Amino acid sequence: MKKIYKDSEVSTDALKGKTVAVIGYGSQGHAHARNLHESGVDVVVGLYAGSPSWKKAEDAGLKVLKTADAVKKADVIMILVNDEKQHELYKNDIAPYLTAGKALAFAHGFNILYGRVVPPADVDVFMVAPKGPGHTVRSQYTAGRGVPALVAVHQDATGHAREIGFAYAAGIGAARAGVIETTFKDETETDLFGEQAVLCGGVAELMKAGFDTLVEAGYDPVNAYYECVHEVKLIVDLVAQGGLTLMRYSVSDTAEYGDYSVGRRIITDQTRAEMKKVLQEIQEGTFARNWVLENMAGRPAFMARRKIEQELPVEKIGAEIRSMMTWNREIEV
Repeated sequence: MKKIYKDSEVSTDALKGKTVAVIGYGSQGHAHARNLHESGVDVVVGLYAGSPSWKKAEDAGLKVLKTADAVKKADVIMILVNDEKQHELYKNDIAPYLTAGKALAFAHGFNILYGRVVPPADVDVFMVAPKGPGHTVRSQYTAGRGVPALVAVHQDATGHAREIGFAYAAGIGAARAGVIETTFKDETETDLFGEQAVLCGGVAELMKAGFDTLVEAGYDPVNAYYECVHEVKLIVDLVAQGGLTLMRYSVSDTAEYGDYSVGRRIITDQTRAEMKKVLQEIQEGTFARNWVLENMAGRPAFMARRKIEQELPVEKIGAEIRSMMTWNREIEV
């Protein structure tokens, strides 16, 4: 287990007298900018002219500039726009103004690891990756708590990249929970694998397969949705609170017995072998190359699959069921 750094060992001192430009004001961007600002850091938000987020940032009391102007003004530049947009943004609005001694920061290592962004040798490059969505990074900060974060240094031109990275993590509240050092390679590859094999790809396919199996066997889609989709959150919440042990303690003995006797029939040796192939494709850069090419082509396969998935029966019945749950505020996409 790696060392976990807490508030008592981490401060924002390394950011004193420096200006941090947060590029982007989406999920992570708004949280980083506001948390840093409230931690006493000099923050400017960088956006494109006409961005709908411009007024939101100003209403939050933040100074907003066009991206290039924000980069010129800043000592530390944190890029918080989508992975697929960073290459062009960096080339056009960041690289020309990235002078010696500045620091370039990321919340995910994708573009550095796969060579989509290649910073000059005379700037620091580090990463601060909160292990939670932006709204949680913000809400935990305002509640006096924090979301844990990973910190990594890719390039230490000034000799201070690590302390600046840790100071940034402290500024967004991560040290209240814990900060752990890693590498760009490890963060990127584990993050992509987790998303694809478990959190998004794996869980989504498992829920759809369970729903379809019951419906095709003649069971009511409402029952199928409750058992194979809705209750997943209940189980995951228990795991998040106390691990698999708490989950198994909380469910019935019948459910626990089914867990032990059936789980490995679903996640088979073949499934595990496929997971290893997925990880290999990430390590070799195959996934990154395919995603870059998909974006260069205008995302035809991505957008077609998105439309198909949104029209699935499990999504249709799910919307109806969620409308009955008065405690659950439906979020429209």
